[in-house]
Amino acid sequence: MVSLDAFRGATIAAMILVNNPGDGRTTFAPLLHAEWNGWTFTDLVFPFFLWMVGIAMTFSFARRVEEGADKGKLLLHALRRAALIFLLGLLLNGFPKYDLTSLRFPGVLQRIAICYLIGSFIFLYTKWRGQLAAIVGLCAVYWMLMTLVPVPGYGPGVLAPIGNFGQWVDEMLLSGHMYSRTRVWDPEGIVSTLPAIANVLFGALFGTLLRKPDLTPAEKTSWIMVLGAALAFLGTFLDLFMPINKQLWTPSYAVFSSGLAALSFGCFYWMIDVLGYQRGTRWLSIYGMNAIAVYALSGLFARLLSLSGWRAGLYSLFTAAAPPYFASLLFALFNVGVLYLVAWTMYRRGWFLRF
Repeated sequence: MVSLDAFRGATIAAMILVNNPGDGRTTFAPLLHAEWNGWTFTDLVFPFFLWMVGIAMTFSFARRVEEGADKGKLLLHALRRAALIFLLGLLLNGFPKYDLTSLRFPGVLQRIAICYLIGSFIFLYTKWRGQLAAIVGLCAVYWMLMTLVPVPGYGPGVLAPIGNFGQWVDEMLLSGHMYSRTRVWDPEGIVSTLPAIANVLFGALFGTLLRKPDLTPAEKTSWIMVLGAALAFLGTFLDLFMPINKQLWTPSYAVFSSGLAALSFGCFYWMIDVLGYQRGTRWLSIYGMNAIAVYALSGLFARLLSLSGWRAGLYSLFTAAAPPYFASLLFALFNVGVLYLVAWTMYRRGWFLRF
């Protein structure tokens, strides 16, 4: 499916875009996360990638299972892949100095690895009804933990940055090993991983839909768009009871972002795979063919720019050409362009990193 590579590439390009907003003082507004509750374009990028992991997982595993592959061996393969992605995340977190007393354990790649592994297990040993039940179960357990378990000194049901159940668990189990800007909680923390797994499973359900042989491409597109809209509406409804919040990764956020991911992918699928309009999408597919590798290299590139002192000098070129607000966007686009050249070089040389 060309649309899957293109959608994955668009998501990775967006991740690079929002991770490199300039000097962090004056930032192009869509490149900012919501301060707490609510969402922006930036808040949708990560769950979109997890949703896409679910779709790709479906196509990877389902065919092998149908051919009689041993599920245990497939799960071991998933474990190996998840371990490599998790280790890569740790290596990027510590680069260039690896101080084990303060190394950040969670992270984007680490969450991808954990969600992929658990999602693989659920997908391999359940049918679609079991996967739907797992989504409900994961979100329900999270909801009960966050609303019913009392946090010492704060009580139950706190959804502020400090005093919520997830923050309490992170501070107990990850003290000294969390995101440096938050210190006492982590945006990719332990408890918030539960509904993040749901994003992967939602993607797997849509992947199962795409593989149904009795549906025409037009019917598949219709179902994707209808179900995507239904999830987006459901997430908005759940926001009335527990706010859409990326930092907490609330169930309303998981459901809402999965719905928007489905709607976005439905457009890609209809235009590229059904109508055959592929002109102008090749660069996205090239990004998508080495998604994890390019994302890791983008983090390494940003770190090297900062360590060498070149980041400030380079950014000054953009502030000289445009007001700081738009210079932030130009600098982010510059990073997207540089990493595309890397992805294109890997593609031309036939270098496809498979974890």
